[in-house]
Amino acid sequence: MTLDGFEHETAARIVAVNWAVLAEDEGKRLKALGVDEGAEVAIVHRGIFGGRDPLAIRLGRMTIALRRSHARAIEVEPV
Repeated sequence: MTLDGFEHETAARIVAVNWAVLAEDEGKRLKALGVDEGAEVAIVHRGIFGGRDPLAIRLGRMTIALRRSHARAIEVEPV
């Protein structure tokens, strides 16, 4: 399952990231923030308009905003 379809406030572990679908600079930024295989994440907020963009995710002690297109490139499993 991809991160964009995961349930709100449920802990998940990143099992794979499809770096090929992300622009190079976006991938570098996400890696620098710690978005990579093995990291634990949870969706803490979804946008309220149209496509429900952006998503706010908790990654460790940080909360970061992701576009849904980025979240679709991240495969997760429940913890």
